[in-house]
Amino acid sequence: MIRVLVVDDHPVVRSGLAGMLAVEDDLEVVGEAADGRQAVALAGELAPDVVLMDLRMPVLDGVAATAGIVGTGARVVVLTTYDTDADILRAVEAGATGYLLKDTPRAVLVAGIRAAARGETVLAPSVATRLVSSVRTAAERPSARETEVLALVARGRSNAEVGRELSITEATVKTHLIRAFAKLGVADRTAAVTVARERGWIA
Repeated sequence: MIRVLVVDDHPVVRSGLAGMLAVEDDLEVVGEAADGRQAVALAGELAPDVVLMDLRMPVLDGVAATAGIVGTGARVVVLTTYDTDADILRAVEAGATGYLLKDTPRAVLVAGIRAAARGETVLAPSVATRLVSSVRTAAERPSARETEVLALVARGRSNAEVGRELSITEATVKTHLIRAFAKLGVADRTAAVTVARERGWIA
């Protein structure tokens, strides 16, 4: 029997998932949590095999909760409506075994829970594609200093202001920006900020 903890801040979603899984002979929903903090506490008390984890929740989000749960031995499968690069990477880095979307067909979700319980990685096709793309672009990621420069540019700072804030010359700022433009495949500051935000490199 695979013990499952359902975590979502929407009661209707929790009830729907619990009802959906209850008809499976080898799955047992042992608890429900409405936020990340409650999820971490229940994971410690109930010792589930798999935790279905929402990402965006009050008190403690799904990524932080995942990081707090993986040490208990439970497998965390993120189940969310969000599939941005930043969300996926944060969840995977926190230790999530799987990442599925809420429009996943019932049969695929159930199979995913079983696979996660066996320790297998479970990814929605669109998520797998994004992760592969992220790996491919990792070598093109801006350096720490280039990221600092981009973050300040995103806040509306001029090159001169960025230079003063980072204690570097304006010419050095321009050099960092040009390198960042090349890595991001863009030609101007606005596009650089937009792409860097899409990839989760700056806030």
